[in-house]
Amino acid sequence: MNPRTSTNKIKTIIAHEYITKVKTKGFIIATLIGPLLLLAVIFIPILVTMLGADSTERKIAIVDYTDKLGKQIESQDTSKYFISYQTEESLRKEVLNGKLDGYLVIPKDFLKKGVADVYTMGGGGIGFINKIESNVREVARKERLREAGVDLSVIKLVEEGVEINTQKITKEGTEKDYAEAYAVVGYVFGFIIYTLMLLYGSFVSRGVIEEKANRIIEVIASSARPFEIMMGKVIGIGCVGLTQVLFWVILSGVLLYIVAPMMGGVVGDAAKMQSQMMQQNPNMVMPSSFEIPAISPWIFVAFIFYFLSGYFLYATLFAAVGSAVDQESDAQQLQFPIMLPIIIPILLVGYVISNPESTVSIVLSLFPLFAPILMMVRVAATPVPLWQIIASVVLMLGSFYVAVWLAARIYRVGILMYGKKPNLRDLIKWVRQAG
Repeated sequence: MNPRTSTNKIKTIIAHEYITKVKTKGFIIATLIGPLLLLAVIFIPILVTMLGADSTERKIAIVDYTDKLGKQIESQDTSKYFISYQTEESLRKEVLNGKLDGYLVIPKDFLKKGVADVYTMGGGGIGFINKIESNVREVARKERLREAGVDLSVIKLVEEGVEINTQKITKEGTEKDYAEAYAVVGYVFGFIIYTLMLLYGSFVSRGVIEEKANRIIEVIASSARPFEIMMGKVIGIGCVGLTQVLFWVILSGVLLYIVAPMMGGVVGDAAKMQSQMMQQNPNMVMPSSFEIPAISPWIFVAFIFYFLSGYFLYATLFAAVGSAVDQESDAQQLQFPIMLPIIIPILLVGYVISNPESTVSIVLSLFPLFAPILMMVRVAATPVPLWQIIASVVLMLGSFYVAVWLAARIYRVGILMYGKKPNLRDLIKWVRQAG
């Protein structure tokens, strides 16, 4: 067959797949909702923290048999604690009547045994009890040091936090290192690739199954070769995915530009937030400043490449599985070996982020089935040597060629095979028969 005619047929199938998918309500709704979900993930935790910090604190009475620790605990948060000289039975009745949230009993030998009791109606969350424990622990620590004869100035010196500023050495000099921020960027991009490969790969499989079940594939097969049908479908749906990602990036940027100034008035200044977080956890070391690093354009280039290469690698395999079955429920068993190499890298991301330059991380990120996620994480988290990137690109392209070769043989037999639920052994047999 004329290569030009074959290319035209693939283009026609690509255009059909693309146009029919982008016109669906599901695509339009998902494209619009995606950036809103991103904003929700970013800003809802901030709002919850602020609203929770401004809410009325629970009132806790302190029954102090040491006659010295209670006042120190009360001074930590006067809106929450107060010294009570009532009997424990009276406080118990107030808790039962809802007049009091609870009471803390500090026994006389508390500094020696380190055991105190909090009485409440139950509930309140883990954070409620943890905060009381933190307040009591801090006071007990200081008092034990005082009794041991440690000078107050020494205690204050010990309590001073430390901050480590990481600097990156370059040929031009030094600059601030944003290793942690870039690691987060790598994880986010890797997770997006993971989600999109599963999502659009399943779209390809589902589309093939539906056309086969409706006998549409037989009509298409009369005018195009199985390979042309498969490639047109894979590339067309891949273009749909890329279009959606580009829309998400643009819409997210616009929404962040509009919403960020509005959120500034709600959230307040950084100093207020740091103060509130320090009250919740006195041992927390807060950074003196927070800066958002610039993201290199090459990271976005890497994201596009590894998304597309990973998608095409797995989508061809999903298409082969879809062609082999008559209904979607039959595809689940065959899809598992394909989905497993997509899921495993997500479980390994934590290790790769922590040790991006280790031998294990290098080998895992070069393995073609893991590379779309793990190499993306490494590229964002650390400077990856050029030879490793080139090797990754070559291996990905080679793996895609092998995947197309295998998938085309299965597809050629599978799209016209009805009434049988195949297994992996059958697929291997089809590959040999198609030769």
